Amino acid sequence: MTQEIHGTVADGFEAVREEFAAVVAGERPDYEGQLCAYVHGRRVVDLWTGDGNDADSLHAVFSSTKGAAHLVAALLVQDGTLELDRKVTYYWPEFAAEGKGALTLRELITHRAGLVGLDAGFSREELADDRAIAERLADQRPFWRPGTAFGYHALVIGALTGEVVRRATGRSIQELWEERIRAPYGLDFHLGLPAALEPRYRSAQPMIPTPVQQAEIDATPTGPHTLTSIAFNTHVPDPGDLLEYINSRTVRVKGPASAGGVAAARGLAGMYAAAISEVGDRPPLLKPDTIAEVGQIHSTGYDLVARQHRSFGLGFQAIADSRHPFLGAGTFGHSGAGGSQAFADPWSGLAYGYTRRRLAFPGGAAPENDRLVRAVHTAALAS
Repeated sequence: MTQEIHGTVADGFEAVREEFAAVVAGERPDYEGQLCAYVHGRRVVDLWTGDGNDADSLHAVFSSTKGAAHLVAALLVQDGTLELDRKVTYYWPEFAAEGKGALTLRELITHRAGLVGLDAGFSREELADDRAIAERLADQRPFWRPGTAFGYHALVIGALTGEVVRRATGRSIQELWEERIRAPYGLDFHLGLPAALEPRYRSAQPMIPTPVQQAEIDATPTGPHTLTSIAFNTHVPDPGDLLEYINSRTVRVKGPASAGGVAAARGLAGMYAAAISEVGDRPPLLKPDTIAEVGQIHSTGYDLVARQHRSFGLGFQAIADSRHPFLGAGTFGHSGAGGSQAFADPWSGLAYGYTRRRLAFPGGAAPENDRLVRAVHTAALAS
Protein backbone atom coordinates (compact mmCIF):
# COMPACT_ATOMS: atom_id res chain seq x y z
CA MET A 1 0.00 0.00 0.00
CA THR A 2 1.45 3.36 -1.08
CA GLN A 3 1.48 6.04 1.60
CA GLU A 4 -0.28 9.28 0.81
CA ILE A 5 1.87 12.38 0.41
CA HIS A 6 0.37 15.45 2.08
CA GLY A 7 1.18 19.12 1.69
CA THR A 8 2.07 21.52 -1.08
CA VAL A 9 4.90 22.68 -3.31
CA ALA A 10 5.24 25.96 -5.16
CA ASP A 11 5.20 26.14 -8.95
CA GLY A 12 8.50 24.86 -10.24
CA PHE A 13 9.03 22.49 -7.30
CA GLU A 14 6.83 19.64 -8.52
CA ALA A 15 9.90 17.43 -9.00
CA VAL A 16 10.58 17.69 -5.27
CA ARG A 17 7.20 16.20 -4.50
CA GLU A 18 7.92 13.39 -6.96
CA GLU A 19 11.30 12.70 -5.34
CA PHE A 20 9.78 12.71 -1.86
CA ALA A 21 7.13 10.23 -3.04
CA ALA A 22 9.87 8.02 -4.49
CA VAL A 23 11.76 8.10 -1.18
CA VAL A 24 8.62 7.17 0.73
CA ALA A 25 7.88 4.30 -1.66
CA GLY A 26 11.28 2.80 -0.88
CA GLU A 27 10.86 3.01 2.89
CA ARG A 28 9.17 0.71 5.38
CA PRO A 29 5.35 0.92 5.48
CA ASP A 30 5.52 2.67 8.86
CA TYR A 31 7.77 5.50 7.63
CA GLU A 32 6.98 8.99 8.94
CA GLY A 33 8.76 12.03 7.58
CA GLN A 34 8.51 15.75 6.90
CA LEU A 35 10.24 17.94 4.31
CA CYS A 36 10.17 21.72 4.19
CA ALA A 37 12.16 24.32 2.27
CA TYR A 38 12.26 28.09 1.81
CA VAL A 39 13.87 30.10 -0.97
CA HIS A 40 14.65 33.74 -0.18
CA GLY A 41 12.22 33.64 2.75
CA ARG A 42 9.30 32.11 0.80
CA ARG A 43 8.14 28.63 1.71
CA VAL A 44 8.24 26.53 -1.45
CA VAL A 45 8.08 22.94 -0.13
CA ASP A 46 5.89 21.67 2.71
CA LEU A 47 5.38 17.89 2.58
CA TRP A 48 4.75 15.10 5.07
CA THR A 49 3.59 11.51 5.24
CA GLY A 50 2.93 8.71 7.71
CA ASP A 51 0.02 7.44 9.76
CA GLY A 52 -0.55 9.92 12.58
CA ASN A 53 2.20 12.23 11.36
CA ASP A 54 1.13 15.77 10.46
CA ALA A 55 2.84 18.97 9.40
CA ASP A 56 2.97 20.11 13.01
CA SER A 57 4.05 16.79 14.54
CA LEU A 58 7.24 17.19 16.55
CA HIS A 59 10.21 14.85 16.18
CA ALA A 60 13.44 14.45 18.09
CA VAL A 61 16.09 16.13 15.95
CA PHE A 62 19.13 15.01 17.94
CA SER A 63 22.20 17.04 16.87
CA SER A 64 20.27 19.33 14.57
CA THR A 65 19.68 21.05 17.92
CA LYS A 66 23.27 22.32 17.72
CA GLY A 67 22.22 24.59 14.86
CA ALA A 68 19.72 26.39 17.08
CA ALA A 69 22.23 26.71 19.92
CA HIS A 70 24.90 28.19 17.69
CA LEU A 71 22.51 30.55 15.94
CA VAL A 72 22.05 32.08 19.40
CA ALA A 73 25.84 32.27 19.76
CA ALA A 74 26.13 33.88 16.31
CA LEU A 75 23.65 36.57 17.30
CA LEU A 76 25.64 37.32 20.44
CA VAL A 77 28.84 37.58 18.41
CA GLN A 78 27.03 39.90 16.01
CA ASP A 79 25.84 42.01 18.94
CA GLY A 80 29.37 42.26 20.34
CA THR A 81 28.37 40.44 23.52
CA LEU A 82 30.71 37.55 22.68
CA GLU A 83 34.16 37.92 21.10
CA LEU A 84 35.37 34.86 19.26
CA ASP A 85 39.06 35.42 19.85
CA ARG A 86 38.84 36.04 23.58
CA LYS A 87 39.93 33.21 25.80
CA VAL A 88 37.11 31.13 27.21
CA THR A 89 38.44 31.97 30.68
CA TYR A 90 37.54 35.63 30.14
CA TYR A 91 33.93 34.52 30.52
CA TRP A 92 34.40 31.33 32.53
CA PRO A 93 37.52 31.46 34.77
CA GLU A 94 37.12 27.92 36.15
CA PHE A 95 37.63 26.55 32.64
CA ALA A 96 41.40 27.12 32.95
CA ALA A 97 41.91 23.90 34.95
CA GLU A 98 44.05 21.12 33.48
CA GLY A 99 45.78 23.19 30.81
CA LYS A 100 42.74 24.70 29.06
CA GLY A 101 43.46 28.33 29.88
CA ALA A 102 44.71 29.40 26.43
CA LEU A 103 41.70 28.11 24.46
CA THR A 104 39.67 30.76 22.65
CA LEU A 105 35.91 30.81 22.19
CA ARG A 106 36.46 30.36 18.44
CA GLU A 107 38.42 27.16 19.10
CA LEU A 108 35.87 25.92 21.61
CA ILE A 109 32.85 26.11 19.33
CA THR A 110 34.72 24.59 16.39
CA HIS A 111 35.26 21.32 18.29
CA ARG A 112 38.95 21.94 19.01
CA ALA A 113 38.91 21.86 22.83
CA GLY A 114 39.66 18.15 23.23
CA LEU A 115 36.94 18.09 25.86
CA VAL A 116 34.62 15.50 24.33
CA GLY A 117 33.58 13.84 27.60
CA LEU A 118 34.65 12.73 31.05
CA ASP A 119 37.09 10.04 32.11
CA ALA A 120 34.43 8.73 34.47
CA GLY A 121 31.49 9.50 32.19
CA PHE A 122 28.22 11.28 32.90
CA SER A 123 25.13 9.98 34.62
CA ARG A 124 21.91 9.99 32.61
CA GLU A 125 20.63 12.83 34.78
CA GLU A 126 23.72 14.93 34.06
CA LEU A 127 23.43 14.46 30.30
CA ALA A 128 19.99 16.09 30.42
CA ASP A 129 21.38 19.16 32.22
CA ASP A 130 23.73 21.55 30.42
CA ARG A 131 24.82 23.25 33.66
CA ALA A 132 25.82 19.89 35.18
CA ILE A 133 27.77 18.94 32.03
CA ALA A 134 29.65 22.24 32.01
CA GLU A 135 30.51 22.06 35.70
CA ARG A 136 31.98 18.57 35.35
CA LEU A 137 33.92 19.44 32.17
CA ALA A 138 35.58 22.51 33.70
CA ASP A 139 37.77 20.16 35.77
CA GLN A 140 38.41 17.59 33.02
CA ARG A 141 41.82 17.22 31.40
CA PRO A 142 41.41 17.50 27.61
CA PHE A 143 41.97 14.41 25.47
CA TRP A 144 44.27 16.28 23.06
CA ARG A 145 46.21 19.50 23.37
CA PRO A 146 43.52 22.18 22.96
CA GLY A 147 43.55 23.85 19.56
CA THR A 148 45.86 21.34 17.86
CA ALA A 149 43.22 19.00 16.41
CA PHE A 150 39.46 18.59 16.33
CA GLY A 151 36.87 15.98 17.14
CA TYR A 152 33.09 16.02 17.38
CA HIS A 153 31.96 17.06 20.87
CA ALA A 154 28.73 15.18 20.31
CA LEU A 155 26.93 15.38 23.65
CA VAL A 156 28.68 18.37 25.22
CA ILE A 157 29.32 21.20 22.74
CA GLY A 158 25.96 22.83 23.47
CA ALA A 159 26.69 22.80 27.19
CA LEU A 160 30.18 24.28 26.67
CA THR A 161 28.92 27.05 24.40
CA GLY A 162 25.93 27.48 26.69
CA GLU A 163 28.07 28.06 29.77
CA VAL A 164 29.97 30.83 27.99
CA VAL A 165 26.65 32.34 26.93
CA ARG A 166 25.31 32.12 30.48
CA ARG A 167 28.41 33.73 31.97
CA ALA A 168 28.33 36.56 29.40
CA THR A 169 24.59 37.30 29.51
CA GLY A 170 23.14 35.79 32.67
CA ARG A 171 20.73 33.89 30.43
CA SER A 172 20.75 30.34 29.12
CA ILE A 173 20.91 29.45 25.44
CA GLN A 174 17.43 27.97 25.85
CA GLU A 175 16.03 31.23 27.21
CA LEU A 176 17.67 33.34 24.51
CA TRP A 177 16.53 30.93 21.80
CA GLU A 178 12.95 31.28 22.98
CA GLU A 179 13.01 35.06 23.35
CA ARG A 180 15.03 36.12 20.33
CA ILE A 181 14.31 33.47 17.71
CA ARG A 182 11.66 30.83 18.37
CA ALA A 183 8.81 32.96 19.71
CA PRO A 184 9.24 36.00 17.41
CA TYR A 185 9.27 33.78 14.33
CA GLY A 186 6.69 31.28 15.59
CA LEU A 187 9.04 28.37 14.95
CA ASP A 188 8.06 24.80 15.73
CA PHE A 189 11.53 24.08 17.13
CA HIS A 190 11.76 23.79 20.90
CA LEU A 191 14.69 23.69 23.31
CA GLY A 192 12.45 22.81 26.21
CA LEU A 193 9.04 21.50 25.19
CA PRO A 194 6.05 22.96 27.05
CA ALA A 195 3.67 20.40 28.57
CA ALA A 196 0.84 21.70 26.39
CA LEU A 197 2.71 20.57 23.27
CA GLU A 198 3.49 17.05 24.51
CA PRO A 199 0.63 15.43 22.53
CA ARG A 200 2.34 16.54 19.31
CA TYR A 201 5.57 14.67 20.06
CA ARG A 202 6.17 11.50 18.01
CA SER A 203 8.63 9.37 19.97
CA ALA A 204 11.76 8.39 18.06
CA GLN A 205 11.81 4.78 16.90
CA PRO A 206 14.78 2.41 16.69
CA MET A 207 16.80 1.72 13.57
CA ILE A 208 15.93 -1.58 11.89
CA PRO A 209 19.05 -2.43 9.86
CA THR A 210 19.01 -4.98 7.08
CA PRO A 211 21.25 -8.05 7.55
CA VAL A 212 23.90 -6.40 5.35
CA GLN A 213 23.71 -3.19 7.35
CA GLN A 214 23.90 -5.10 10.64
CA ALA A 215 27.00 -6.89 9.37
CA GLU A 216 28.55 -3.50 8.62
CA ILE A 217 27.75 -2.29 12.13
CA ASP A 218 29.21 -5.44 13.67
CA ALA A 219 32.37 -5.12 11.56
CA THR A 220 33.23 -1.69 12.98
CA PRO A 221 33.02 -2.09 16.76
CA THR A 222 34.11 0.72 19.05
CA GLY A 223 36.34 -0.16 21.97
CA PRO A 224 35.11 0.68 25.47
CA HIS A 225 37.64 3.44 26.16
CA THR A 226 38.16 5.08 22.77
CA LEU A 227 37.58 8.76 22.09
CA THR A 228 34.40 7.77 20.27
CA SER A 229 33.09 5.87 23.29
CA ILE A 230 33.96 8.72 25.64
CA ALA A 231 32.33 11.30 23.34
CA PHE A 232 29.10 9.29 23.21
CA ASN A 233 29.31 8.29 26.90
CA THR A 234 29.17 4.57 26.14
CA HIS A 235 32.23 3.79 28.26
CA VAL A 236 30.27 3.97 31.54
CA PRO A 237 28.98 0.77 33.22
CA ASP A 238 25.32 1.50 32.43
CA PRO A 239 25.26 3.93 29.49
CA GLY A 240 21.57 3.52 28.82
CA ASP A 241 19.96 3.57 25.42
CA LEU A 242 20.07 6.52 23.02
CA LEU A 243 16.34 6.28 22.35
CA GLU A 244 15.55 6.06 26.04
CA TYR A 245 17.52 9.28 26.50
CA ILE A 246 16.10 11.17 23.55
CA ASN A 247 12.51 10.11 24.32
CA SER A 248 12.80 11.10 27.98
CA ARG A 249 10.37 13.77 29.09
CA THR A 250 13.19 15.22 31.23
CA VAL A 251 15.30 15.76 28.12
CA ARG A 252 12.39 17.37 26.28
CA VAL A 253 11.70 19.69 29.23
CA LYS A 254 15.31 20.81 29.68
CA GLY A 255 16.22 20.84 25.99
CA PRO A 256 19.98 20.24 26.31
CA ALA A 257 21.60 22.28 23.57
CA SER A 258 23.68 19.49 22.03
CA ALA A 259 20.90 17.07 21.13
CA GLY A 260 17.69 17.65 23.11
CA GLY A 261 15.60 19.72 20.71
CA VAL A 262 12.30 18.69 19.15
CA ALA A 263 11.01 20.17 15.93
CA ALA A 264 8.89 19.89 12.85
CA ALA A 265 10.59 20.24 9.49
CA ARG A 266 8.87 23.61 9.22
CA GLY A 267 10.72 24.71 12.33
CA LEU A 268 14.10 23.52 11.08
CA ALA A 269 13.75 25.17 7.67
CA GLY A 270 12.10 28.25 9.15
CA MET A 271 15.04 28.83 11.49
CA TYR A 272 17.55 28.84 8.64
CA ALA A 273 15.27 30.96 6.47
CA ALA A 274 15.11 33.54 9.26
CA ALA A 275 18.90 33.42 9.61
CA ILE A 276 19.67 34.44 6.02
CA SER A 277 16.51 35.91 4.48
CA GLU A 278 13.79 38.44 5.04
CA VAL A 279 10.76 36.48 6.24
CA GLY A 280 7.51 38.41 6.08
CA ASP A 281 8.33 41.88 7.36
CA ARG A 282 11.32 40.73 9.44
CA PRO A 283 14.89 41.30 8.26
CA PRO A 284 17.40 38.43 8.33
CA LEU A 285 18.67 37.56 11.80
CA LEU A 286 22.26 37.52 10.59
CA LYS A 287 24.11 40.25 8.71
CA PRO A 288 26.16 39.32 5.64
CA ASP A 289 29.46 39.43 7.52
CA THR A 290 28.09 37.14 10.23
CA ILE A 291 26.70 34.70 7.65
CA ALA A 292 30.13 34.55 6.03
CA GLU A 293 31.84 34.03 9.41
CA VAL A 294 29.65 31.18 10.65
CA GLY A 295 29.86 29.39 7.31
CA GLN A 296 33.61 29.74 6.93
CA ILE A 297 35.37 26.42 7.48
CA HIS A 298 37.35 26.50 10.72
CA SER A 299 38.02 22.81 11.39
CA THR A 300 38.54 20.37 8.55
CA GLY A 301 40.27 17.06 8.01
CA TYR A 302 40.35 13.95 10.15
CA ASP A 303 37.82 14.10 12.99
CA LEU A 304 39.37 12.26 15.94
CA VAL A 305 35.95 11.20 17.29
CA ALA A 306 34.06 10.38 14.09
CA ARG A 307 37.23 8.85 12.58
CA GLN A 308 36.50 10.27 9.15
CA HIS A 309 36.80 13.48 7.18
CA ARG A 310 34.57 16.22 8.62
CA SER A 311 34.37 20.02 8.39
CA PHE A 312 32.89 22.56 10.78
CA GLY A 313 32.20 26.26 10.74
CA LEU A 314 31.40 28.20 13.90
CA GLY A 315 29.36 25.56 15.72
CA PHE A 316 27.70 24.49 12.47
CA GLN A 317 28.63 21.70 10.09
CA ALA A 318 30.08 22.87 6.79
CA ILE A 319 27.37 21.11 4.81
CA ALA A 320 28.76 21.63 1.30
CA ASP A 321 32.08 20.04 2.24
CA SER A 322 30.83 17.25 4.45
CA ARG A 323 27.73 16.01 2.63
CA HIS A 324 26.31 17.95 -0.32
CA PRO A 325 29.15 19.32 -2.49
CA PHE A 326 26.81 20.91 -5.03
CA LEU A 327 25.60 23.45 -2.45
CA GLY A 328 27.13 26.90 -2.23
CA ALA A 329 30.38 27.53 -0.37
CA GLY A 330 29.61 28.67 3.15
CA THR A 331 26.45 26.58 3.48
CA PHE A 332 25.96 26.03 7.22
CA GLY A 333 23.64 23.78 9.23
CA HIS A 334 23.55 20.58 11.21
CA SER A 335 22.25 17.04 10.88
CA GLY A 336 21.01 14.75 13.63
CA ALA A 337 21.49 11.07 14.49
CA GLY A 338 17.83 10.32 13.87
CA GLY A 339 18.20 11.29 10.21
CA SER A 340 17.24 14.97 10.35
CA GLN A 341 19.04 17.52 8.20
CA ALA A 342 18.78 21.30 8.15
CA PHE A 343 20.85 24.10 6.65
CA ALA A 344 21.02 27.47 4.94
CA ASP A 345 22.71 28.01 1.57
CA PRO A 346 23.27 31.78 1.36
CA TRP A 347 24.16 31.64 -2.35
CA SER A 348 20.84 30.23 -3.49
CA GLY A 349 18.77 31.57 -0.58
CA LEU A 350 17.74 27.99 0.21
CA ALA A 351 16.76 26.92 3.72
CA TYR A 352 16.09 23.21 4.15
CA GLY A 353 14.58 21.06 6.90
CA TYR A 354 13.91 17.31 7.03
CA THR A 355 12.77 15.06 9.87
CA ARG A 356 11.97 11.38 10.17
CA ARG A 357 10.67 9.37 13.09
CA ARG A 358 12.61 6.11 12.75
CA LEU A 359 16.40 6.27 12.99
CA ALA A 360 18.05 5.75 9.62
CA PHE A 361 21.13 3.69 8.87
CA PRO A 362 23.98 4.55 9.37
CA GLY A 363 23.06 7.47 11.65
CA GLY A 364 23.52 11.17 11.05
CA ALA A 365 21.77 12.74 8.09
CA ALA A 366 19.59 10.03 6.56
CA PRO A 367 20.80 8.92 3.11
CA GLU A 368 17.59 10.04 1.42
CA ASN A 369 18.69 13.61 2.09
CA ASP A 370 21.20 13.22 -0.75
CA ARG A 371 18.28 12.89 -3.17
CA LEU A 372 15.93 15.37 -1.54
CA VAL A 373 18.50 18.14 -1.10
CA ARG A 374 19.59 17.83 -4.73
CA ALA A 375 15.98 17.99 -5.94
CA VAL A 376 15.21 21.06 -3.84
CA HIS A 377 18.46 22.80 -4.79
CA THR A 378 17.94 22.14 -8.52
CA ALA A 379 14.44 23.61 -8.33
CA ALA A 380 15.66 26.58 -6.29
CA LEU A 381 18.30 27.48 -8.88
CA ALA A 382 15.70 27.28 -11.64
CA SER A 383 13.08 29.35 -9.82
